[in-house]
Amino acid sequence: MFWKRIRQASLKLRLLALLLPTMAVATATSLWLTRVDAVASANAAYDRSLLGAIKALDLNVSTASGGLAVELPYRLFEFFQLTATGNVYFRVATADGRVEIGHTDLPPPPSQLKVGQPLFYDATYFQESVRVGAFMRPFEASQPASGQPLLVIQVAESTASREQFTASFVRRAAQRDALFVLLMGIAVVLGLSLALRPMARLARQTRDREPDDLRPLHAEDLPRDIQPLVEAVNQQIARTEALVAQRRGFIDDASHQLRTPLAVLRAQLDYLLRETDPVRHQQALQALSDALSHAIRATNQLLTLARSDAAQPQWEPFDLGALAREVAMELLPVARARGIDLGVDAPTEPVRAEGDRGLLQQALLNIAHNALQHGRAQGVVTLQVLADPQAYRLQVSDDGPGLDPAVAQKLGQRFVKSRGSHGSGLGLAIARSVLERHGGQLRLEPQPQGTGVCAVLSWPKP
Repeated sequence: MFWKRIRQASLKLRLLALLLPTMAVATATSLWLTRVDAVASANAAYDRSLLGAIKALDLNVSTASGGLAVELPYRLFEFFQLTATGNVYFRVATADGRVEIGHTDLPPPPSQLKVGQPLFYDATYFQESVRVGAFMRPFEASQPASGQPLLVIQVAESTASREQFTASFVRRAAQRDALFVLLMGIAVVLGLSLALRPMARLARQTRDREPDDLRPLHAEDLPRDIQPLVEAVNQQIARTEALVAQRRGFIDDASHQLRTPLAVLRAQLDYLLRETDPVRHQQALQALSDALSHAIRATNQLLTLARSDAAQPQWEPFDLGALAREVAMELLPVARARGIDLGVDAPTEPVRAEGDRGLLQQALLNIAHNALQHGRAQGVVTLQVLADPQAYRLQVSDDGPGLDPAVAQKLGQRFVKSRGSHGSGLGLAIARSVLERHGGQLRLEPQPQGTGVCAVLSWPKP
């Protein structure tokens, strides 16, 4: 739900929602690294002061009497306590612990001391966090010997001053980073407002357009990243404009094609109402029936063409042989009226195909009807189903006079028909449109014998 709201938010909010957590993590990491550096810097500075106290104490250690004596540098320790802002503890002892002076229970070093190398470590003393410095040297520094006893000097101070210094340093860094994040957020909002201003202007200009204004959008003054979007919108506008022009032309042509049959029907009906001769009356009724059939077929063709242009094909499996036989049975009365031998050449086993069965049936019906109407009377028309591993194929062949050259040059254009045709000129256009929606094509080829036409309907297998 949260991410859905983020995706639906504006670009400013989305960018802030993505940047602010990233900046918060980066700031937290920076603060942690700052604290690590601050602790290391404080330890380095304060450890040098602690080493100075160890050296001063070492200078006041005496072994002249054969024992161990320490003359404390009180002024140095008072100054050291002021800088440490807390208690200061010391211990001077032999390495074997037989002789100890000062705070004898100071925490021992976590590892073995090495001669001449100071060691600094954190510990707890009297329930107080302390920083301890330890140093070991031969008992007689002037005459070192391998078997000579070793002297250990420890000085401890409270870590309160170090912690105060580190906390103050980190607090100032946190305030600085918080101010930086705030300024970055403001800069992002202002920067996006300026960067998106051309898009807002483009949206306002597009919103204020008239509904029929299909001019392309101007992208010259837009950012380079936005120009591909504007170009895509312009391409869609161009496609919409072409579609609108096609629809407008289709409506104009369709209105003309329907107006003519209706006018003929009206004229024939008026003639029928005036006619009193029974023979002429019967002839007028037959002519009226033929004109009405033509008007019904033209209307059905227009509706099929409109559906083919607008709707997406509904793919489904079906049998090509059964489809061809259904079309042949539907056109059988037309074939008998002209004395044409209408047959189907299909395999006995089912030929499985996929596509919009209704649209493909209308395409085959129109092609076969054209073959029956324009083929040779008493001729032969064959619907053939071909098995092809790459595509589905249907063929309609006749032995008529052949294809009109005027139609051949304008294959599939709407309302184009040969001379003497009584159709609407939509059959080939419907078939071509249906096959194009299936990714296929319609081809009209001459018969090998030199007479007739072979119409091939093919579309690829998915």
